[in-house]
Amino acid sequence: MSTERRAPLDRERVADTALRLLNEVGLDGLSLRVIARELDVKAPALYWHFRDKQALLDEMATQMYRRMTAGVALDPADTWRERLLKANRGLRTALLGYRDGARVFSGTRFTGTDHAPALEANLRLLTGAGFTLAQATDAGRTANAFTIGFVIEEQGMRPFRGEAREDLDIGERARLLAEFPLAAAVGELLFDDYDRQFEEGLAIVLTGIATRYGIE
Repeated sequence: MSTERRAPLDRERVADTALRLLNEVGLDGLSLRVIARELDVKAPALYWHFRDKQALLDEMATQMYRRMTAGVALDPADTWRERLLKANRGLRTALLGYRDGARVFSGTRFTGTDHAPALEANLRLLTGAGFTLAQATDAGRTANAFTIGFVIEEQGMRPFRGEAREDLDIGERARLLAEFPLAAAVGELLFDDYDRQFEEGLAIVLTGIATRYGIE
């Protein structure tokens, strides 16, 4: 038996194993039974650490966040726009590092307080720029929701590290919609160059925040 299998079973080890398996089987194929088999334990052993799959997803999202922010220092000279740009670009990059990464991250709650220092710093930056606490919260949440939602859609088309769905044929789509030339032409804008799409969408969100609250 390998050294890894003899290592003590704890929440971190289970979450690490789950994240590794996620890239192999995707979220729909990930179950406590599959993880237990990989760890060479019985499935009930995992319930000592996680009461259900959602609790495991919470821990996986927390581990994803820890990896995303490890060694990343916040720049105190950032404007509020720069901070939200950096945070959401970093979040997208991190989510794309896992198959179904955005689906795992969506709707989860962090299990520790690792996120608190950055959250506190970001709220201080935004309130210092003139946002009320409620406005700063809404601004950050809206940008975050855009990023997660965008990556869910992106990974729906390109499941993992650039893999394209086999049933996506932009040319065939255009042929089927030939009677509707604008709808046909938009396929190349909807299903290609996701980097450009993301940057444009995030810019729209930040401009909307600035306009809504009158803060530049």
